[in-house]
Amino acid sequence: MQNTNTAPIRGIVQTHFTEGEFAGIPDRNINLNTCRFFGVKVQQNQQRQVEKHIYPYYDASGAHVANKVRMVRNKGFHAEGSLPSGTLFGQKNFPQGGKYITVCEGEIDAMSAYELMGSKWPVVSIKNGAQSALKDIKSNYEYLNSFENIVLCFDNDEHGKKAANAVAQIFEHGRCKIMDLGNLKDANEFLQQNKREEFTRSFWNAKPFTPAGIHNLADISDRLYEDEDQETCLYPYSGLNDKLFGLRTGELVTFTAGTGAGKSSLMREMMHHLLRNTQHNVGVFSLEENIKQTAFHLMSVEASDRIYIKEIREKYSEQQLREFEKNTIGTRRFFAFDHFGSITTDEILNRVRYMVKVLDCKFILIDHLSILVSGLEGEDERRNIDQLMTKLRSLVEETRCAMLLVSHLRRATGDRGQEQGKEISLSMLRGSHSIAQISDAVIALERDQQADDPVQANTTLVRVLKNRYAGETGIATYLLYDKETGRLSEIENPFEGNNEETDIGDFL
Repeated sequence: MQNTNTAPIRGIVQTHFTEGEFAGIPDRNINLNTCRFFGVKVQQNQQRQVEKHIYPYYDASGAHVANKVRMVRNKGFHAEGSLPSGTLFGQKNFPQGGKYITVCEGEIDAMSAYELMGSKWPVVSIKNGAQSALKDIKSNYEYLNSFENIVLCFDNDEHGKKAANAVAQIFEHGRCKIMDLGNLKDANEFLQQNKREEFTRSFWNAKPFTPAGIHNLADISDRLYEDEDQETCLYPYSGLNDKLFGLRTGELVTFTAGTGAGKSSLMREMMHHLLRNTQHNVGVFSLEENIKQTAFHLMSVEASDRIYIKEIREKYSEQQLREFEKNTIGTRRFFAFDHFGSITTDEILNRVRYMVKVLDCKFILIDHLSILVSGLEGEDERRNIDQLMTKLRSLVEETRCAMLLVSHLRRATGDRGQEQGKEISLSMLRGSHSIAQISDAVIALERDQQADDPVQANTTLVRVLKNRYAGETGIATYLLYDKETGRLSEIENPFEGNNEETDIGDFL
């Protein structure tokens, strides 16, 4: 498609947009009122025959930024202005939110569908046909996701069907419905043949997209030994890899510990490790801090110094800090959720899905579950955890991301708590057994913070409580926290001569 770059870019005077007049498009059976509603103009020759269609495109602020011009004789197109800056065709006419919105594959079909349904329901179109469908939908995800139902009316051919299936998978299951156009090619054919009732019936009978999921196991022989749908990233600590064989996409791994045992420090090490050892984007929900603190904590791992502390950060030059920034958040591979106020389960899931499906985040870190649950509707914490864990598990399966989740423990009974190195079991997970049941792996961190010996007080025992992949559980490794660098490093067992499966606190 030719692009004559004459868009009204901010601060630059527009040079030219093709002029036209409002009129119907008789060869497509589209009336004047529909063209006027969508802002579509035409150019006619001296015999009043339409030679060009002019489809306007607007940006999110409503500014006219581009035209698509269609040549009637040879069916060619060219673009004027900055078409990538435009939203979906027709989007300007329909406010965000509502029961239904229909998405078509072209401008003529969008206007046709609008007429066919009595000019009552929102209808928009992608910008450049089936090949651009996924990109256009991702760019306007939040707008479309504000509607309860998204009806896809793409062309009834191989490319249109493939594009519709790809688009439907971006949204939560059941949100998208795909129309069956029968023997006709597109919405405009229904209009030209005056089949309004048939089109309306197809609209209301559109079936929710559901991916195929039932297979005879014998049929997967050809791909049985292929692992292209699952990627593995080793943990930064060999002891965890010995038991878990790394972190895999499509898994939900829960980390748990008492207060101050190093859960958040381990999450920051994992963020930095994923940056250095994968090519994927990372989504972060650090709910005990704001996104500025999250950025400084990640930069601190890069610097091997606690530059999240203002007094320590001031010892570095701006050039040094900018270098840490460039090597971490400057890669543009981290996306963080700025959490405030109460939030519903669906809102949490939508944000995770957006990170994975639209922002291409393959790894999601949530620190921590208790804060997510505390903001949910209802007072029953156990029920809220059950519902959220079930939906998070389904989301991991749907998106094939790897999710690392931090969960707190129930308050310990007896004289010794988790802060004194009490051994952790699955039964201690706070709120619900669903955390242990649904997670692929559960990793506990134990540390006696009250020990007199500084090495013991800063050493975290890492214990695998659940391991669905390989089955092996027990003590995996020991991590020493360095107060000077703020880093966790793997060390040999510092409690020599002791039975590894006994509480650290028993020997301190």
